[in-house]
Amino acid sequence: MDAENTPSPPPAAPAATMASPVLVLGATSLIGERLLERLNAEGLEPMALSRRPPSDDVCWIDGDLSDPNLADELSPIATVLSLSPLWLLPQALPALKERGLTRLVAFSSTSRFTKEASPEPAERAVAKALADAEAQVEAFCAAHSVAWTILRPTLIYLEGQDGNVSRLAALVRRFKVLPLSGEGAGLRQPVHAHDLAEAAIAAARSDAARDRAYNLVGGETITYRTMVERIYEGLRRRPAILTLTPWLFSLLLRLAKPFYPGATAAMGDRMSQNLTFDDADARRDFGWSPRDFHPTF
Repeated sequence: MDAENTPSPPPAAPAATMASPVLVLGATSLIGERLLERLNAEGLEPMALSRRPPSDDVCWIDGDLSDPNLADELSPIATVLSLSPLWLLPQALPALKERGLTRLVAFSSTSRFTKEASPEPAERAVAKALADAEAQVEAFCAAHSVAWTILRPTLIYLEGQDGNVSRLAALVRRFKVLPLSGEGAGLRQPVHAHDLAEAAIAAARSDAARDRAYNLVGGETITYRTMVERIYEGLRRRPAILTLTPWLFSLLLRLAKPFYPGATAAMGDRMSQNLTFDDADARRDFGWSPRDFHPTF
Protein backbone atom coordinates (compact mmCIF):
# COMPACT_ATOMS: atom_id res chain seq x y z
CA MET A 1 0.00 0.00 0.00
CA ASP A 2 1.36 3.45 -0.90
CA ALA A 3 2.25 5.63 2.07
CA GLU A 4 0.04 8.43 0.76
CA ASN A 5 -2.94 6.10 0.76
CA THR A 6 -2.32 4.75 4.28
CA PRO A 7 -5.03 6.08 6.60
CA SER A 8 -3.80 8.05 9.57
CA PRO A 9 -4.66 6.67 13.00
CA PRO A 10 -7.54 8.46 14.70
CA PRO A 11 -6.53 11.11 17.23
CA ALA A 12 -6.49 9.97 20.82
CA ALA A 13 -9.62 10.90 22.71
CA PRO A 14 -9.06 13.42 25.50
CA ALA A 15 -9.23 12.02 29.02
CA ALA A 16 -12.67 12.34 30.54
CA THR A 17 -12.55 14.44 33.69
CA MET A 18 -14.99 15.81 36.22
CA ALA A 19 -14.17 18.81 38.36
CA SER A 20 -14.05 17.84 42.03
CA PRO A 21 -15.36 18.22 44.77
CA VAL A 22 -18.76 16.89 43.66
CA LEU A 23 -22.05 17.66 45.40
CA VAL A 24 -25.15 15.52 44.76
CA LEU A 25 -28.55 17.10 45.40
CA GLY A 26 -31.52 14.78 45.89
CA ALA A 27 -29.25 11.83 46.58
CA THR A 28 -32.05 9.86 48.26
CA SER A 29 -34.01 9.81 44.98
CA LEU A 30 -34.38 6.83 42.63
CA ILE A 31 -31.20 7.73 40.75
CA GLY A 32 -29.24 8.89 43.77
CA GLU A 33 -28.07 5.63 45.33
CA ARG A 34 -26.61 4.33 42.07
CA LEU A 35 -25.00 7.69 41.35
CA LEU A 36 -23.28 7.80 44.74
CA GLU A 37 -22.04 4.22 44.22
CA ARG A 38 -20.51 5.10 40.85
CA LEU A 39 -18.86 8.29 42.12
CA ASN A 40 -17.37 6.48 45.11
CA ALA A 41 -16.14 3.66 42.87
CA GLU A 42 -14.26 6.22 40.81
CA GLY A 43 -12.65 7.78 43.88
CA LEU A 44 -14.55 11.06 43.69
CA GLU A 45 -15.94 10.87 47.27
CA PRO A 46 -19.09 12.90 46.68
CA MET A 47 -20.92 15.00 49.21
CA ALA A 48 -24.69 14.62 49.36
CA LEU A 49 -27.28 17.14 50.53
CA SER A 50 -30.53 15.97 52.09
CA ARG A 51 -33.12 17.20 54.58
CA ARG A 52 -33.12 13.66 56.06
CA PRO A 53 -29.61 12.29 55.58
CA PRO A 54 -29.32 8.52 56.14
CA SER A 55 -26.52 7.13 58.23
CA ASP A 56 -23.91 5.51 56.00
CA ASP A 57 -20.37 6.12 54.83
CA VAL A 58 -21.28 8.89 52.37
CA CYS A 59 -20.47 12.46 53.39
CA TRP A 60 -24.01 13.72 54.02
CA ILE A 61 -24.89 17.37 54.59
CA ASP A 62 -28.07 18.05 56.52
CA GLY A 63 -29.52 20.95 54.55
CA ASP A 64 -32.39 22.34 52.49
CA LEU A 65 -32.23 24.00 49.07
CA SER A 66 -34.64 26.69 50.31
CA ASP A 67 -32.40 27.65 53.25
CA PRO A 68 -31.19 31.26 52.75
CA ASN A 69 -28.04 30.32 54.69
CA LEU A 70 -27.30 27.26 52.55
CA ALA A 71 -23.83 28.50 51.62
CA ASP A 72 -22.82 28.34 55.29
CA GLU A 73 -23.62 24.60 55.36
CA LEU A 74 -21.54 23.72 52.30
CA SER A 75 -17.89 22.94 51.80
CA PRO A 76 -16.21 24.15 48.57
CA ILE A 77 -17.68 22.46 45.48
CA ALA A 78 -16.95 22.49 41.75
CA THR A 79 -19.51 20.12 40.21
CA VAL A 80 -23.16 19.76 41.22
CA LEU A 81 -25.31 16.83 40.05
CA SER A 82 -28.92 17.72 40.86
CA LEU A 83 -31.58 15.02 41.16
CA SER A 84 -33.95 17.21 43.18
CA PRO A 85 -37.17 18.55 41.64
CA LEU A 86 -35.86 21.13 39.21
CA TRP A 87 -38.07 23.94 40.49
CA LEU A 88 -36.19 23.80 43.82
CA LEU A 89 -32.82 24.45 42.20
CA PRO A 90 -32.90 28.12 41.02
CA GLN A 91 -33.20 29.52 44.55
CA ALA A 92 -30.10 27.56 45.61
CA LEU A 93 -27.87 28.53 42.70
CA PRO A 94 -26.44 31.72 44.28
CA ALA A 95 -25.28 29.72 47.33
CA LEU A 96 -23.82 26.97 45.14
CA LYS A 97 -21.96 29.53 43.04
CA GLU A 98 -20.66 31.20 46.19
CA ARG A 99 -19.11 27.88 47.19
CA GLY A 100 -17.34 27.46 43.83
CA LEU A 101 -19.80 25.90 41.36
CA THR A 102 -18.47 25.75 37.79
CA ARG A 103 -20.30 22.68 36.37
CA LEU A 104 -23.96 21.75 36.79
CA VAL A 105 -25.90 18.71 35.56
CA ALA A 106 -29.57 18.85 36.53
CA PHE A 107 -32.50 16.53 35.88
CA SER A 108 -35.76 17.85 34.50
CA SER A 109 -38.37 15.66 32.77
CA THR A 110 -40.04 15.19 29.41
CA SER A 111 -43.25 15.87 31.38
CA ARG A 112 -42.38 19.46 30.55
CA PHE A 113 -43.73 18.67 27.08
CA THR A 114 -46.15 15.77 27.58
CA LYS A 115 -48.20 17.43 30.31
CA GLU A 116 -48.27 21.04 29.17
CA ALA A 117 -51.71 20.58 27.54
CA SER A 118 -53.08 18.07 30.07
CA PRO A 119 -56.74 18.45 31.10
CA GLU A 120 -55.55 18.12 34.72
CA PRO A 121 -54.57 21.51 36.24
CA ALA A 122 -52.01 19.89 38.55
CA GLU A 123 -50.23 18.26 35.60
CA ARG A 124 -50.17 21.53 33.66
CA ALA A 125 -48.70 23.20 36.74
CA VAL A 126 -45.89 20.62 36.85
CA ALA A 127 -45.09 21.18 33.17
CA LYS A 128 -44.97 24.95 33.67
CA ALA A 129 -42.82 24.64 36.79
CA LEU A 130 -40.32 22.53 34.87
CA ALA A 131 -40.20 24.91 31.90
CA ASP A 132 -39.81 27.96 34.14
CA ALA A 133 -37.09 26.30 36.20
CA GLU A 134 -35.14 25.27 33.11
CA ALA A 135 -35.19 28.86 31.87
CA GLN A 136 -34.06 30.17 35.26
CA VAL A 137 -31.22 27.66 35.51
CA GLU A 138 -29.98 28.47 32.02
CA ALA A 139 -30.15 32.22 32.63
CA PHE A 140 -28.28 32.04 35.94
CA CYS A 141 -25.56 29.78 34.57
CA ALA A 142 -25.04 31.98 31.51
CA ALA A 143 -24.71 35.06 33.71
CA HIS A 144 -22.28 33.46 36.17
CA SER A 145 -20.00 31.36 33.92
CA VAL A 146 -21.38 28.00 35.02
CA ALA A 147 -21.45 25.25 32.39
CA TRP A 148 -24.86 23.58 32.55
CA THR A 149 -26.53 20.45 31.20
CA ILE A 150 -30.20 19.60 31.63
CA LEU A 151 -31.30 15.97 31.30
CA ARG A 152 -34.96 15.16 30.63
CA PRO A 153 -35.78 11.45 31.15
CA THR A 154 -38.96 9.85 29.91
CA LEU A 155 -40.70 7.22 32.09
CA ILE A 156 -38.21 6.37 34.88
CA TYR A 157 -38.29 2.96 36.52
CA LEU A 158 -36.31 1.09 39.16
CA GLU A 159 -37.73 -2.30 40.02
CA GLY A 160 -39.68 -2.20 43.27
CA GLN A 161 -39.04 1.49 43.94
CA ASP A 162 -40.56 3.77 41.28
CA GLY A 163 -44.10 5.08 41.07
CA ASN A 164 -44.67 4.06 37.45
CA VAL A 165 -43.62 0.57 36.40
CA SER A 166 -43.36 -0.76 39.95
CA ARG A 167 -46.80 0.59 40.81
CA LEU A 168 -48.23 -1.34 37.85
CA ALA A 169 -46.37 -4.43 39.05
CA ALA A 170 -47.93 -4.00 42.50
CA LEU A 171 -51.39 -3.84 40.92
CA VAL A 172 -50.68 -7.04 38.98
CA ARG A 173 -49.63 -8.80 42.19
CA ARG A 174 -52.76 -7.63 43.97
CA PHE A 175 -55.45 -7.98 41.33
CA LYS A 176 -53.88 -10.42 38.81
CA VAL A 177 -55.71 -8.67 35.93
CA LEU A 178 -54.65 -5.24 34.67
CA PRO A 179 -57.15 -3.12 32.70
CA LEU A 180 -56.17 -0.86 29.83
CA SER A 181 -58.03 2.05 28.29
CA GLY A 182 -58.50 0.95 24.67
CA GLU A 183 -55.74 -1.07 23.04
CA GLY A 184 -52.91 0.70 24.87
CA ALA A 185 -51.28 1.52 21.54
CA GLY A 186 -49.52 4.68 22.70
CA LEU A 187 -45.73 4.46 22.41
CA ARG A 188 -43.44 4.57 25.44
CA GLN A 189 -39.67 4.61 26.09
CA PRO A 190 -39.10 3.49 29.71
CA VAL A 191 -35.65 4.37 31.03
CA HIS A 192 -33.85 2.70 33.94
CA ALA A 193 -32.63 4.77 36.90
CA HIS A 194 -29.22 3.07 36.80
CA ASP A 195 -28.69 4.20 33.21
CA LEU A 196 -29.62 7.75 34.20
CA ALA A 197 -27.00 7.74 36.95
CA GLU A 198 -24.39 6.82 34.35
CA ALA A 199 -25.72 9.58 32.09
CA ALA A 200 -25.25 12.23 34.78
CA ILE A 201 -21.58 11.33 35.15
CA ALA A 202 -20.98 11.04 31.41
CA ALA A 203 -22.63 14.40 30.73
CA ALA A 204 -20.61 16.11 33.47
CA ARG A 205 -17.43 14.88 31.80
CA SER A 206 -18.42 15.85 28.27
CA ASP A 207 -17.37 19.17 26.78
CA ALA A 208 -19.92 18.66 24.01
CA ALA A 209 -22.73 18.49 26.60
CA ARG A 210 -21.99 21.92 28.06
CA ASP A 211 -24.84 24.42 27.86
CA ARG A 212 -27.26 21.95 26.29
CA ALA A 213 -30.45 20.07 27.22
CA TYR A 214 -31.12 16.44 26.26
CA ASN A 215 -34.12 14.14 26.20
CA LEU A 216 -33.13 10.72 27.58
CA VAL A 217 -35.16 7.69 26.55
CA GLY A 218 -34.87 3.96 27.11
CA GLY A 219 -33.25 1.57 24.70
CA GLU A 220 -36.41 0.75 22.78
CA THR A 221 -39.78 2.20 21.84
CA ILE A 222 -42.73 -0.04 22.73
CA THR A 223 -46.48 0.30 23.07
CA TYR A 224 -48.07 0.80 26.46
CA ARG A 225 -49.58 -2.67 26.11
CA THR A 226 -46.18 -4.22 25.41
CA MET A 227 -44.78 -2.39 28.43
CA VAL A 228 -47.49 -4.00 30.58
CA GLU A 229 -46.81 -7.43 29.05
CA ARG A 230 -43.10 -7.05 29.92
CA ILE A 231 -44.07 -6.24 33.51
CA TYR A 232 -45.98 -9.52 33.67
CA GLU A 233 -42.90 -11.27 32.26
CA GLY A 234 -40.73 -9.63 34.93
CA LEU A 235 -43.10 -11.05 37.54
CA ARG A 236 -43.00 -14.47 35.84
CA ARG A 237 -46.73 -14.35 35.20
CA ARG A 238 -48.83 -14.91 32.12
CA PRO A 239 -50.27 -11.57 30.94
CA ALA A 240 -53.90 -11.03 31.96
CA ILE A 241 -54.87 -7.74 30.35
CA LEU A 242 -58.44 -6.48 30.20
CA THR A 243 -59.19 -4.10 27.32
CA LEU A 244 -61.87 -1.56 28.29
CA THR A 245 -63.56 1.27 26.46
CA PRO A 246 -62.22 4.67 27.62
CA TRP A 247 -65.42 5.59 29.48
CA LEU A 248 -65.49 2.28 31.33
CA PHE A 249 -61.81 2.57 32.21
CA SER A 250 -62.45 6.08 33.54
CA LEU A 251 -65.23 4.74 35.76
CA LEU A 252 -63.02 1.90 37.01
CA LEU A 253 -60.23 4.37 37.73
CA ARG A 254 -62.51 6.44 39.94
CA LEU A 255 -63.57 3.33 41.84
CA ALA A 256 -59.95 2.17 42.22
CA LYS A 257 -58.55 5.53 43.33
CA PRO A 258 -58.18 4.41 46.97
CA PHE A 259 -55.79 1.70 45.74
CA TYR A 260 -53.99 3.93 43.21
CA PRO A 261 -53.27 7.33 44.78
CA GLY A 262 -52.62 10.05 42.26
CA ALA A 263 -54.68 8.38 39.54
CA THR A 264 -56.28 10.84 37.11
CA ALA A 265 -58.56 10.59 34.10
CA ALA A 266 -55.68 11.84 31.93
CA MET A 267 -53.77 8.62 32.65
CA GLY A 268 -56.26 6.60 30.64
CA ASP A 269 -56.20 9.09 27.79
CA ARG A 270 -52.40 8.92 27.61
CA MET A 271 -52.44 5.15 27.08
CA SER A 272 -53.33 5.84 23.45
CA GLN A 273 -50.92 8.76 23.01
CA ASN A 274 -47.35 8.53 21.71
CA LEU A 275 -44.98 10.00 24.31
CA THR A 276 -41.71 9.57 22.45
CA PHE A 277 -38.53 11.59 22.03
CA ASP A 278 -35.24 11.49 20.13
CA ASP A 279 -32.01 10.80 22.05
CA ALA A 280 -29.59 11.01 19.11
CA ASP A 281 -27.83 14.10 20.51
CA ALA A 282 -27.16 12.37 23.84
CA ARG A 283 -25.80 9.28 22.09
CA ARG A 284 -23.47 11.49 20.07
CA ASP A 285 -22.31 13.88 22.78
CA PHE A 286 -21.77 11.62 25.80
CA GLY A 287 -22.26 8.04 24.68
CA TRP A 288 -25.81 7.52 25.96
CA SER A 289 -26.60 3.81 25.51
CA PRO A 290 -29.56 2.71 27.65
CA ARG A 291 -30.88 -0.81 28.16
CA ASP A 292 -34.04 -2.25 26.58
CA PHE A 293 -37.11 -2.63 28.75
CA HIS A 294 -36.99 -6.00 30.49
CA PRO A 295 -37.71 -5.35 34.19
CA THR A 296 -37.17 -8.11 36.76
CA PHE A 297 -38.93 -8.11 40.11
